[in-house]
Amino acid sequence: MASIRARAKHANGITTVRILLSHPMETGRRKNKATGKTIPAHYITELSASLGEEKLIEADLGPGISANPLYSFKFKGGASGDTLKIHWVDNKGNSDEREISIR
Repeated sequence: MASIRARAKHANGITTVRILLSHPMETGRRKNKATGKTIPAHYITELSASLGEEKLIEADLGPGISANPLYSFKFKGGASGDTLKIHWVDNKGNSDEREISIR
């Protein structure tokens, strides 16, 4: 399963983007109920979205965000058929990237 689900819709000069990330987002403070041991931190540290060479967003994230976070933003411009690139990196060095077309 892909870790990034996203859609972008253009209307009246504004593009609305919604991004759902599949990620556990562990803080490093929760304990495993069965063993009593702390679950290691595992969370997304960076999220970015770009349209061609133009960065639309760059977010520095931390452990205080819920599992499977949903992000939404709007920007002026874009057009149906344009390609958005979405990318994330986590604190363990994992990453994922996805390209979507604006509708």
